[in-house]
Order: sequence, then C-alpha cells, then structure tokens
Amino acid sequence: MADGGVVESVKGMHPSFLNVIKQKERVRERLKGVKNKIGVYSAKGGVGKTSISINIAYTLMRMGFRVGLLDADIDCPNVTTFLNISDKMDLSGFPLRPIEKDGVRIASTSMIVDDNKRPIIWRGPMIAKMLGDFFENTDWGELDYLIIDLPPGTSDSPLSILQLVDMRGFILVTTPSRVSASDSMRSGLMVRRLGAAILGVVENMSEGDVPSRATVELAKELDAKVLGCVGFDRIFKDMDNIGGVPVLRDERVYERFRGILEDLAGR
Repeated sequence: MADGGVVESVKGMHPSFLNVIKQKERVRERLKGVKNKIGVYSAKGGVGKTSISINIAYTLMRMGFRVGLLDADIDCPNVTTFLNISDKMDLSGFPLRPIEKDGVRIASTSMIVDDNKRPIIWRGPMIAKMLGDFFENTDWGELDYLIIDLPPGTSDSPLSILQLVDMRGFILVTTPSRVSASDSMRSGLMVRRLGAAILGVVENMSEGDVPSRATVELAKELDAKVLGCVGFDRIFKDMDNIGGVPVLRDERVYERFRGILEDLAGR
C-alpha cells in the first residue's frame, strides 16, 4: 500500500473500483480543510430540500461557523435561483473557486453553464464527473460545514457522494405525507447500506410544531431523531420572490432552524 493509503495494486481488484479508491483519496486531500460534510437528502422530489439546505447553511453562518453550500443537483440546480445569484465561476483554470454570497461559499452547475434556462442533458458519467470536480477540483478553503443539497432519487449523484466523500452524515427531509415518508425511507436505507450516518429527520411543510405520524414512524424505523418541523410561512414565498434567505430576515424562522441545528452543531 502506497503513502496516503491509496492501494496501488490489489490482486483481482477491478480497475474501476481501484480508480474510485484513488479518487476518494484525492477528494479527502482536497477537503481536508472542511470539518463537517453534511448532506440534505430525500428520494422524494418537491419536499423542499433546497430551501432547507439554504436555511441550514445560513443559520450555521449566523451561529458563527464558516460555511459552504454545494448544489449537488447537477442537471436541475436551483440554489442560485433561490438566492438570486447570476455570477459565474471562473473556468480559466483549476481549482474552481466558489462564489460567496452573504458570508456563505456556494458552488453550482448554474454558475458554470452559459444559459440557466437551457436544460443540462447529461448522462450519468458526466454528472459523476461534475460532482467529482466540485469535490476534487474546487478550493473550498477552511470550513466548519459544507452543506450538500442532494437531488432526489437513489442513483448516480447520491451514490457518487456516498462513495467519494467522508460524510459526517445526512439530514433527511420529508413532509407530513405518507408517500413522502416512504420515499425518505428509501433514502435512509441507502445511506445506512453504504455505511453513512443519519443525523436526523426534518419535517418540512408541517402543519404545526408536532411532527406527523408518518414522520414519527419514519424516524423510529430508521432509529433517528426528528430534529424539528418547518411549517408553512409566508416569508418563504416572499423571500423566494426576491432571492432572500428567511433566516436572515426573520428572527422567528432563524430561531426555529437554530433549534433544529443546536444539537448537531454542539456535538
């Protein structure tokens, strides 16, 4: 075994698997200044993962941490739309450098493509390559937290992240819907199967401060904690329209997200 823990030759090992091991070592070296990598995830689309990811990132920033936010939804990125970011990353050389917005370092494929309205029509290998660039060829610098907004599903992007990055764990997002909880269960089982931790469950679009029966049962089956509920609030719609962040504009929303994160940030 060579220096750095990379296996140079293993009898009978498939070359593609060996390449993953080597790439993981390169990613580990690039991200050595990032203390905690946390994914925000659900196999169900439309549960508000991006909104939760953004408000988690900016809550941690307000709590005094150095924070980065990666939009890992490669072909349908939305973080820059939520934040009204039109700036592009400098592609003239490597490493790539995230763009800072209100104290949080952000990277997204929408900062790379020329026209955000045009569809990004890439097969799995291209998506995996782009994700690899965001980890291996991007200078995130020194961070306390890198929040990763994952796309829905249980295929290429989540699999690449679980294979390449030493994650502290994943926050699962669900809604009071039984269907949403069922799909979030798939996410949790995938995370567990690949040896990563589930940090807890957040119920979004909640009708109150008490999680629904579906969310409670989801958390129980995954042996996870319900971190909190985020209810319907007009400020989310208002901020979406102007590219603002609710936790930066409304103390009630900030305190709710702070309550969700206090245990995690204090561990």
